[in-house]
Amino acid sequence: MSEVEDAAVTLLRLLRNEMRVAKDDGSLARVSVTSEWQNSEAFKGCDGQVTVGLAECTDQKVDLSGKTRRRTSFLRVNVWATEQAGANEAGRVIRDKIVEEVNRVVRQNRSKPHETLYDFLKGAASQMHRAYSGSSEVSPYHSSWETLSSEHIQQLWYSDDNRYEVRRSENGAFAALLFRFKLESRESVVKKLFLSFEGYGAAPAGNGVAVKVWNHEAGTWQHMQVGGAAGTDETLTLALTADLPSYIDSDGCVWLLARTLYASDGAAPALLFCDYVSCLVVVNGISYCDVVGYRALDRVDVKPFIYRTEITVKSWFIEKLGV
Repeated sequence: MSEVEDAAVTLLRLLRNEMRVAKDDGSLARVSVTSEWQNSEAFKGCDGQVTVGLAECTDQKVDLSGKTRRRTSFLRVNVWATEQAGANEAGRVIRDKIVEEVNRVVRQNRSKPHETLYDFLKGAASQMHRAYSGSSEVSPYHSSWETLSSEHIQQLWYSDDNRYEVRRSENGAFAALLFRFKLESRESVVKKLFLSFEGYGAAPAGNGVAVKVWNHEAGTWQHMQVGGAAGTDETLTLALTADLPSYIDSDGCVWLLARTLYASDGAAPALLFCDYVSCLVVVNGISYCDVVGYRALDRVDVKPFIYRTEITVKSWFIEKLGV
């Protein structure tokens, strides 16, 4: 039986990656998302805190044989805020905004909480992901790869035709990009990986781009997809559904390579253009969740007041037993 990710872990990751709380001045609030319980130290560097924990889990058979079962988990999502010196907004207002954002994220992702989309916009603040430029298909750990600057990384944030360009003029050199995606899930719970590259390549011998994924156990680039022959943006996707631990290295990273299909001839360069790149991870875990209620649990017997709302989220996971 494959490992199932804990429901609280799945929901915590969803909230951490998708929540965007805007203040009245347009800036983003700093919100800490952790497992239970509230940590007063978190308020020193954040505007608010969200904690996620399991309240109760039940197991029911769906058919008469009992081979198909449904695990129903009730999760506690607590939102915490307090008054802070020099803050432009009251703690109660911040708490209410975070509650609304939790509701939005859960409802919009209610049918896909087990899916996480990684790209360079969402990974910008934590610098979880990396991008490099090069001129050949060497190992992702080779020292010849050159790290892209934060300004160049910003060109990969959106699919908006603001492309990053790699140019290689040496004879026999390809224009290549290497992308590292740092996964938050344990490799044993990952069920599917979808790696997507949007862009195109051009060289003296013709247009085209090839994308591959690194198999760290075999030590080779595999699952090549080719496109971009028209010299315009094209999205190439590598779908991995088997032997996934071979593509997630010991640091929890997945490596994607994109290079021009043809090399430079020394007279004209090889050019690679990238508009957007992403990695979609599907884990073996809850496939549905929704908010079923919430209540206020403010602490006004302490100073400063602690504003707290407890949200109850219901989720389920359908499991089919082999025996």
